[in-house]
Amino acid sequence: MEIKLVMLIIFFAVMVGVGIYARRHATSVDGFVLGGRAVGPWLTAFAYGTSYFSAVVFVGYAGQFGWKYGIASTWIGIGNAVIGSLLAWVVLGRRTKVMTQHLGSKTMPDFFGQRYDSKALKIAASVIVFVFLIPYTASVYNGLSRLFEMAFNIPYTWCVIGMAVFTAIYVILGGYMATAINDFIQGIIMLIGIVAVIAAVLSGQGGFMSAVSEMAKIPSDVAVTQGQPGAFTSFFGPDPLNLLGVVVLTSLGTWGLPQMIGKFYAIKDEKSINTGTVISTVFAIVVSGGCYFLGGFGRLFDSPALYDEVTGAVIYDNIIPYMLSSLPDILIGIVVVLVLSASMSTLSSLVLTSSSTMTLDLLKDNVMKNMSEKKQIITMQALIVFFIVVSVVIALDPPTFIAQLMGISWGALAGAFLAPFLYGLYWQGVTRAGVWAGFVTGVGLTVSNMFLGYIESPINAGAVAMAAGLIVVPVISLITPKLEKDKVGEIFTCYEEKVTITKKRSLQE
Repeated sequence: MEIKLVMLIIFFAVMVGVGIYARRHATSVDGFVLGGRAVGPWLTAFAYGTSYFSAVVFVGYAGQFGWKYGIASTWIGIGNAVIGSLLAWVVLGRRTKVMTQHLGSKTMPDFFGQRYDSKALKIAASVIVFVFLIPYTASVYNGLSRLFEMAFNIPYTWCVIGMAVFTAIYVILGGYMATAINDFIQGIIMLIGIVAVIAAVLSGQGGFMSAVSEMAKIPSDVAVTQGQPGAFTSFFGPDPLNLLGVVVLTSLGTWGLPQMIGKFYAIKDEKSINTGTVISTVFAIVVSGGCYFLGGFGRLFDSPALYDEVTGAVIYDNIIPYMLSSLPDILIGIVVVLVLSASMSTLSSLVLTSSSTMTLDLLKDNVMKNMSEKKQIITMQALIVFFIVVSVVIALDPPTFIAQLMGISWGALAGAFLAPFLYGLYWQGVTRAGVWAGFVTGVGLTVSNMFLGYIESPINAGAVAMAAGLIVVPVISLITPKLEKDKVGEIFTCYEEKVTITKKRSLQE
């Protein structure tokens, strides 16, 4: 217990210290929200990766999908690395940086308002962010606190409050730069921790080959796999179609999440994009691939502790904590700090995104006229406290499993924003009606499915919402009135500006 407590005290002290150090970067709105748009490749890549993967992935998703799909759940981690990191950086990184800087937009709703010349779109987008980031924020606490209860026997309530207080301190003090530096430190902890934990868990099962051999003996659902032997060690697992839905939601979803896209706004230069792409992808392979790979062996730890005493249903959120409960104290300490790192980095990104969106896109010029720089920063700091308090209240009485909470949030946000944002960067023909149709489709599908349940899994519903948006936005844009050609053309001139680079970057004469 002493070892675990010392590790926690050091961890929290470093986080607060970074917040104090980064205060000098948070004196302007641009500095507080985007780090002055001058964040280097390592900080940006780790900020992207650590915002992507939280306790939701390590505890909720890895446990649930590892149980359902066996070792094939590793495909989710591979999809996260290739689609959610590599392709996201290649397709969105450079264009997002160039166009948002040209427009002077600081948030995703601000981008919609400027790109489509519509204040109504900006307000609608900020409301969507406000409503759907909160359940995601609540789900982050849930997974972390289950591990804390296992490791320290600390009540769930105190875990949630403690994590909220320390996150609030360093985000309020240092803004984006504090979160970016802390994300880098937390990312290093996550990389080391996940490798150590996988090695320890497999070692406890007699090694990798022995663990796979035992997994191959576990029978699977005949209705799904037609009695396929060794389904949980097969290439695509016992249920490939639903596995694909999870890969799509958790990978392509990052393309439409405001807290992820915001990282591209803050990139410093070309070198940062190239280096950041590689670092971010490697980080995702190790962390996400490692989490799902570990979760794939969950059935080897089958125990009455994993089932609801009344219904007999599997409690997915208990699987990973139970797998880790037999590890040595030093490793449990590493796991707790690992998941704490993952969760606090995601939480800080979410509350900073929510508060900046509410302040800059909803309150400024609409509710509060003539807001000075100082007043904007103070308002964002106050809203950070507000968002953390609201998410704590929800987290103390969570309505459903972690994965479902996150699935609803990701589905609505990515379903609404992915298509209008992606097409807006590449195609001049997107219309306001097309964007509205995208918003309605993403939010409408996700919310109606919550109540009507016509798509059984909220994960698959989120994937369907994103795919539908990619079809609806261009179709509606082709048949509705176009935006003023000169205005749109002026926006796209940002891509045509001439720049001079070294031959190390290009062989062009």
